Amino acid sequence: MGYAHSNAARPGGAPAGRGAVTPPLTAHKILVAGGFGSGKTTLVGAISEVRPLRTEETLTVASIGTDDLSGVGAKTTTTVALDFGRITLGTNVAVYLFGLPGQERFSFMWDEISYGALGAVVLADVRRLSDCFPSVNYFEKQRLPFVVAINCFDGAPRFAAQDVRAALDLGPETPVVLCDARDITSVKHVLITLVEAISASHSRT
Repeated sequence: MGYAHSNAARPGGAPAGRGAVTPPLTAHKILVAGGFGSGKTTLVGAISEVRPLRTEETLTVASIGTDDLSGVGAKTTTTVALDFGRITLGTNVAVYLFGLPGQERFSFMWDEISYGALGAVVLADVRRLSDCFPSVNYFEKQRLPFVVAINCFDGAPRFAAQDVRAALDLGPETPVVLCDARDITSVKHVLITLVEAISASHSRT
């Protein structure tokens, strides 16, 4: 089979294959963490430009006594491995989103999934705020920049960001923002805040 090689000019006047160098793809990893039912799968699905990879399984009677459904009684599934999504910025930057499983029994996977990450989003549900403590503690120990995003569930009580900051005993370098994990604009704001936190972290080192 023959292959045709075109020398037609590309935009900007450079012939195909001559002087037009496609920049290499740069990939970055962002983690999405938080407690059980905090909205991690929803956030990844809201922003991903591709159909997100999900590893959700139906909750069964086997989870009774293991998974605490208080405050999230309508939840019928749980992530048993990870969520995965992708965002492309420009022509050569890809951001991969990895949602970590929230339950403590899956924490053995965190080191593997977190390897090489630039930063993290910790989703917090004020009805179950203590559920995000393990994620906060993990990223603080790893010295990984992160932002706490308070997912404003319908019917949940509202608290100011500074009150949640105090409850989690966060340092001033960790941003706390309100968000709706279902809304792409809100999720974009969370990720922009995280990028700013990562940049500020690098400037301090």
